[in-house]
Amino acid sequence: MRVKKTIKIEELEVKSIVKIKSYFNGMQNVSFGRMSNKDQTFFIKRLSFLVKAGVPILDSLQMIKEQTRKRVYIRILDAVILDVSNGQKLSTSLAKYPNMFSDFSINIISFGESSGILSENLDYLADELRKKEVLKKKIIGAFVYPIVVTLATFGITGFLIVYLFPKIMPVFQSLHIKLPLSTRIIIFLSNFIRLNGIYIFFGIISIVIGFMIVLKKSKTFHFYFDKFILKIPLIGGIIRDYNLANSTRTIGLLLKGGVTVSEAIPIAEKTSSNLVYRQEFKNLSASINRGDKISLYLGTRRHLFPDVLSQIISVGERSGNLSNSLIYLSELYESQVDDFTKNLSSLVEPALMIVMGILVGFIAISIITPIYSITQNLHG
Repeated sequence: MRVKKTIKIEELEVKSIVKIKSYFNGMQNVSFGRMSNKDQTFFIKRLSFLVKAGVPILDSLQMIKEQTRKRVYIRILDAVILDVSNGQKLSTSLAKYPNMFSDFSINIISFGESSGILSENLDYLADELRKKEVLKKKIIGAFVYPIVVTLATFGITGFLIVYLFPKIMPVFQSLHIKLPLSTRIIIFLSNFIRLNGIYIFFGIISIVIGFMIVLKKSKTFHFYFDKFILKIPLIGGIIRDYNLANSTRTIGLLLKGGVTVSEAIPIAEKTSSNLVYRQEFKNLSASINRGDKISLYLGTRRHLFPDVLSQIISVGERSGNLSNSLIYLSELYESQVDDFTKNLSSLVEPALMIVMGILVGFIAISIITPIYSITQNLHG
């Protein structure tokens, strides 16, 4: 009887292990979405701290898991812990979740494992992810002020047209005088918005949602939209500098980490958010595989890669110090983005004030002119 019970227990244990393995293997086919830079930085920085303190990788992962609150990340950490406990490298396990961890992060971790400097590479990687997050926040922050002022302008204009002007309009209509053109335009707009406001609101919402869906689903539409954005004055320049700062830093760090040029360029392609630059890196990768130099290809795409970029890369290729040249370029473009974000409000504010003044002034004139005509007639 004891033998039969032991066999049954062993069978149950085997079945449990099979279920666990099949569960984690199935997780690899599930799309979790991309882990944010903030969460990646937290994970890498905490892992670096623990490894540097002498805590084994397996124990470090377990401790990080206990501090994690998001269920999706807990499930992934469970799978990674199982892989590492079975003898797999950390980078190999993380590579199973490309939507969560970027190729850039995985390659830096892989080189750290193979060279025995994992804690240093993790610390370096966390710092680079933090820099990318800071750069992204600067871009977003730079456009917050113009957007707020624009919304305020249209809000004030809408209030005057929809609420204030209808209060005065009966007075003008009761006098049976010929109203100025500007007043008639405002009356038409006021009536149109009040009668069709709900349709206009839902129409705008539908257009925005439809645009976002098409942008996400259609790569062709997304490509041409990114191309259009790059041609807009001021905005195109800052988007270009942002993409160049990220891509040059990514390639430079990968080269410094021992990754070859032919391997680093495709990783930069995958990590680029702009489809125009992604296509250019794809073409650059094909050019390098044919034996061409990076600077030679970039020199033919001056509208996307400035002359200074190809010149400094050319110097790095000749001196054999390409990684440092690329990192220098990333710092150069980061400083340009930083300067632009600091000066954007002073550049855009005058134009926004002029537009706001014209809109509000037009409405004010539309109201004051008929009143002035009425007072003139009364005095006459």
